[in-house]
Amino acid sequence: MELTSHMNRVFKERLFEYADLVKFEHTVFALPFALSAMLLASPIGEWPSVFTVLWVLLAMVGGRTYAMAANRLIDANIDKANPRTQGRSIPAGRVKKGEALVLALVAAGALIFAAFQLPTICQALLPVAFVILTLYSYMKRFSSLAHLVLGIALGSSAVGGWLAVTGELSWLPVVFGFAVVFWVAGFDVIYACQDEAFDREYGLFSLPVALGVAGALTLSKVFHLLCICLMVAFGVLYPNTGMGYWLATGVMGVLLIYEQRLVNPENLDKVNEAFFVVNGRISLAVFLLVLLDKGFQFL
Repeated sequence: MELTSHMNRVFKERLFEYADLVKFEHTVFALPFALSAMLLASPIGEWPSVFTVLWVLLAMVGGRTYAMAANRLIDANIDKANPRTQGRSIPAGRVKKGEALVLALVAAGALIFAAFQLPTICQALLPVAFVILTLYSYMKRFSSLAHLVLGIALGSSAVGGWLAVTGELSWLPVVFGFAVVFWVAGFDVIYACQDEAFDREYGLFSLPVALGVAGALTLSKVFHLLCICLMVAFGVLYPNTGMGYWLATGVMGVLLIYEQRLVNPENLDKVNEAFFVVNGRISLAVFLLVLLDKGFQFL
């Protein structure tokens, strides 16, 4: 009995460490937009099939887990040198590099398996997905545009949700996807401001290093303005958006203004609130309001 209890405790501890390694809770950023895209892509009066939703969920979780595990492996030495990140799982010694590699490979396998249960175009785009998911971890070594690559990774998930339903690529989901690109790039620039001094000293590239914190925060505002403009453009161009979508766009705009007001070049104390709390609320609000829109189609 004691042995079983000990094994269960060890299993839970390892599971917690792996979840912490990949920041599993941050899945809340991309997943709701992928699900929202699925709802928007579905014909009026129809829900996405249960199996499509399940395979998209597996693909999203697998893809994001692969990307984060790979990132932690690739950045292990940088994380160890940065005082802010020395407590992460690999530099702190709580997770071995071999464990992270196995986790990345298993997650990649889950993404591949899920994609092969979806329309052919999802399978054809798998190599592109892996390039984007892997490239982000190397970008800061040679370009300040890493924030946009991260945005493309999450924006692609929204496009992927659309493709899972329709099986056909068109320019409309790309507009929606680019709204996500600039949303993510905007908040990632804010997050990167706290590492500006370290990145500059270590020879890493970022927009805060290139433009200074003040310039980077200004560009973050521009990115978020572009995000709202693209959300509006999608709503105008796509005939099946309803009041829920427009309310979601308005809520998103208000929360992005609040997010931008939380930080300034002289005070970055609320970066974590701006990064995680506000953006988590944005993604969930957009999904719930789009879901509400879909529900009204059946009344």
